[in-house]
Amino acid sequence: MPPTPPPLARVELTVPYWPQVDRARRALDKIRNGTGLLATAAGALSAAAGLFIGDLTATALVADAVLSLGGLATLRLWKPDGHQKAAASALYLTPGATLAALLVVERAIPGPQWWDAVGLMLWTVGVGVLRPARAARMMMSPPPPAPVTDLAPMPLEPEAHPVAEWWARNVAIDGGAAPGTALDDIEETGPAAMRAIIRSTTPGEPVPDISIRRLSAVTDVPEELISIGPVPGRGAGVRLLTIGRPAEVDPAVVWAQRIAPVAMPNAVLTSVRVGRPPSASGEGSTR
Repeated sequence: MPPTPPPLARVELTVPYWPQVDRARRALDKIRNGTGLLATAAGALSAAAGLFIGDLTATALVADAVLSLGGLATLRLWKPDGHQKAAASALYLTPGATLAALLVVERAIPGPQWWDAVGLMLWTVGVGVLRPARAARMMMSPPPPAPVTDLAPMPLEPEAHPVAEWWARNVAIDGGAAPGTALDDIEETGPAAMRAIIRSTTPGEPVPDISIRRLSAVTDVPEELISIGPVPGRGAGVRLLTIGRPAEVDPAVVWAQRIAPVAMPNAVLTSVRVGRPPSASGEGSTR
């Protein structure tokens, strides 16, 4: 027995992407589409002329055969055999074959006949709308898809805080309580309390002097609940705004704002011990 031949190795090739080739294929498809429309118009005109001039029938049949068979040759070129190729070939020959049949009928029965006109109308509309030859070519060699432009997403601006928008519309306007400023780092410190950073919108310029009285009138908040002061470690281009009383008050802040100025000027609270003082026996709890 002859030796069994070794199995064929499967080789996979990766075809590089060439944009120039795709552009050329899309341009060729447009040319083919335009040529098909012209051929449809020429076939309709030749069939219409054949209704009255019988001598043109032979010329039209030859031209129809040359165009149909020539286009079929380019359709089947370098394409593997199979059912798809056979179906595409039959579909591609449909316009030329039906036109040839229409021309032969016109030649066989002299004189314009009403069924000739109906057949011509049906052929023109059917081929012009359905485009069988183009459908066959799209089946065998579809054009590459149009390039998709990859647009970089536009950066989304962060949504402005409602309080910052209100400040810009009512306080930072010309003639307002704080023109040329903006509100940043807004933080709610209680049910009716907040703190934020007032920033000068002009680089290198300090925050203008802001009248707490005018700000109180605009916000409808008592003057004693509004304070504006420096931001620790920052320059005059920013100011710290506090409105209302925080829900949880830091003892050091209460000491610095309420007790020290009245009872012990220049005194700083460094630590706080909460709990019962220890008894003589050492009992007691502190934290």
